Amino acid sequence: MPRGRLRIYLGAAPGVGKTFSMLGEGRRAMQRGRDVVVGFVETHDRPHTAELLVGMEIIPRRTVLYRDTTFTELDVDAVIARRPKVALLDELAHTNVPGSRNAKRWEDIEEILEAGIDVVSTVNIQHLESVNDVARQITGVPQRETVPDEVVRRADQVELVDMSPEALRRRMAHGNVYLPEKVDAALSNYFRVGNLTALRELALLWVAGKVDEQLERYRTEHGIAGTWETRERVVVALTGGPEGDTLIRRAARIAARTKGADLLAVHVTQADGLSGTDPVGLTTQRALVESLGGSYHQVVGNDVPRALLDFARGVNATQLVMGVSRRGRLAQLFSRGVGFTVTTLSGAIDVHMITHDEVSKGRRPAPSRAALTRNRRLAGWLLALLGVPALTAALLPLRGELTLPSQILLFLVAVVGVALVGGMWPAVTAAVGGFLLLNWYFTPPLHTWTIANPENLLALIVFVLVAGSVSWIVDLAARRTREAARAGADAEVLSALAGHVLRGEAALPSLLARLREIFGLASVTLLERRPEVEPSLGDKSEPKAWRIVATTGGVPCTCPGIADTEMPIADDLVLALRGRLLDASDRRVVEAFAAEAAVVLRQERLEREAEQVRPLAEADKMRTALLAAVSHDLRTPLASAKAAVESLRNTDIEWSPHDRSELLATAEESLVKLNRLVVNLLDMSRLQAGVLGVTAELVALEEVVPRAVDDLGHLSGRVQADIPPDFPEVVADPALLERILANVMSNAVRYSPEAERTLVTASWHGEQVQIRVIDRGPGIPPEDHDRVFMPFQRLGDRDNHTGVGLGLALSRGLAEAMGGTLLPEETPGGGTTMILTLPIWSGAKAVQNAVETAPAVADES
Repeated sequence: MPRGRLRIYLGAAPGVGKTFSMLGEGRRAMQRGRDVVVGFVETHDRPHTAELLVGMEIIPRRTVLYRDTTFTELDVDAVIARRPKVALLDELAHTNVPGSRNAKRWEDIEEILEAGIDVVSTVNIQHLESVNDVARQITGVPQRETVPDEVVRRADQVELVDMSPEALRRRMAHGNVYLPEKVDAALSNYFRVGNLTALRELALLWVAGKVDEQLERYRTEHGIAGTWETRERVVVALTGGPEGDTLIRRAARIAARTKGADLLAVHVTQADGLSGTDPVGLTTQRALVESLGGSYHQVVGNDVPRALLDFARGVNATQLVMGVSRRGRLAQLFSRGVGFTVTTLSGAIDVHMITHDEVSKGRRPAPSRAALTRNRRLAGWLLALLGVPALTAALLPLRGELTLPSQILLFLVAVVGVALVGGMWPAVTAAVGGFLLLNWYFTPPLHTWTIANPENLLALIVFVLVAGSVSWIVDLAARRTREAARAGADAEVLSALAGHVLRGEAALPSLLARLREIFGLASVTLLERRPEVEPSLGDKSEPKAWRIVATTGGVPCTCPGIADTEMPIADDLVLALRGRLLDASDRRVVEAFAAEAAVVLRQERLEREAEQVRPLAEADKMRTALLAAVSHDLRTPLASAKAAVESLRNTDIEWSPHDRSELLATAEESLVKLNRLVVNLLDMSRLQAGVLGVTAELVALEEVVPRAVDDLGHLSGRVQADIPPDFPEVVADPALLERILANVMSNAVRYSPEAERTLVTASWHGEQVQIRVIDRGPGIPPEDHDRVFMPFQRLGDRDNHTGVGLGLALSRGLAEAMGGTLLPEETPGGGTTMILTLPIWSGAKAVQNAVETAPAVADES
């Protein structure tokens, strides 16, 4: 079944006409022949709104009783059962009365949409989650009813119901919004012109964002690549160079000239991922962009100008900010540069070329990181300085047998070998030295720098060029290999970090230990600024301003100032590394670990807060269930006792002795139920507080079990007790034991068929006695064996007139308070057997210890 469509009327303030517009749309749909019903509409006693309801089908509301007050809510089941084409449902952000199926009306609407019914609803801008705090700051009135923005953004249509502040205030003055006695207070508080203007702007901007999303979706679906200047979007191109800060601030000023303009920063990375940009500079510039309200993006492409323009067109940019080239004049002669190419191909996008202090200074090469190790470079220099002369000495005896081309090839092999071992510069030195030696010793005329044959000169020049080219290629390959290996190592580390997260190894010490192991650090410490310390310029070197959240390794850093490397995570959170200075390329990986450490820290704190709140939530849940149950279970016996007493006091009726006896019996039975209920509740509260008094003594089961059976009253005939007369005495509190047996037997009788009798038996096992209460009822599923002992549980019991569900919970608590246990098991052939285990006198010492610690045990249960 296709999902229904959602249409929302969004207003800036109450009274702008959202409900009126919704009902008007409903009436127009009816005129077009569509089946329309009113699921829920609040007219707020506005006559013009109420007039629109005349002639429309209205689904009756659902009645909800909460705290002795009757409320009406949307009847979701009735709307779905009616299955109209369109349902009008007012107040999308409304909070349902506790006890409803869903907490919010928008959740009710989701169910109706899933049923294939179109819905028209309303909401005010101040109820949207993202602007709720802003609206509160503007109006000073908190809005507790909110709806997630995503719910409204997913709507198929969002229509703004707009009205100027002056027009809305006139409507209020005419009594079309509030009752006359409320108008003056509203006009002078919430409905001031300034408040309404600000709320109106919020609504307009939010709807503009929604329209922008729809436009972007339309352009994508229809393959529209051209720029539609519907909204100013300023894109600033970053290279990671020192001019980036200037470009970002200039772009931010350009964007600030137009209200609602977007600022986007983009960096184009080479497709091989081995570009020489400074990651630290980009990280700093990214933080600057985000602090100015912009967003940072990174795209991949070999052709920088085209990648930059593709991104700008993809985000529908109107202006592009770039820096004037830092290349020198000579370099600009051979290449037009990125700026010139972008300006030529930009089309409808305006390009700003910004001057800066780095113009024409040339690109500063990234800090040199040698592709080869120090030993290999040293070996290369030795080969260049000693190997080439040695080759010359070896070829001198063969000078008459080898031609110059053969000698050049042998020198070329030597130069390539030097390049493979020591890199480019030793190889270039070897090539130049080889050129000079070949000229002096092997090129006629010998032992002069003159070259008689032009072909020999050409051969030697080609030798130098080939040797230099081969040296450069070999060195470049070595560098790329090193960078690729480094990138692979980084990827492996990040993959290990991702695996660490996926495997659930979220403990901070584990994460920090992995970071220390990867980079071979002495210690890794996560520091947090103490909340009572105000941030200052010098506090990074003040240990008293920081506290250690987690650390691993040797001596931890007590403040960021003494760390070899510090990685800021937030204003008050720093990762401090000690052991060695890290390269800029290492910082990217460390940043990933730092971000994950912040996430783990936040999760751990949320878990601790949840653990602290959980007992309160359980207590609140218990209190809510108690109130719900007691309010019902007290009502029946109270009503019965009250009716019986009032009848007896009524002098207008002369009761017969039999009737009087019946009324007295009813009152007595009701009061007994009340007394039992109150006693159970008090004992349960004592158990949970761990203050239940237990008096342990020798108890004979043949005396206690009959008394417990008699406590069942008219149900006692359905219980058969089989306790041997010579059974050993148990150590227990007689009154508590009697109550346990009465509760368990009462529960067993209630679930057993009337033709079946509940059997009570006892057996002796070592130092323990087991009392079994066996019924032939429907039984309890194994997965619910523990749940039946929770308060206010009646599994499978639809009769809510027989107690609040405290019997088994209280019985187990009392048993554990006496050092015993109460466990269920399946009865062979069907039913449930409750097993009460108690110690006998030979285990009195152990019993005494159990009784002394019983309150804590009872509290845990």
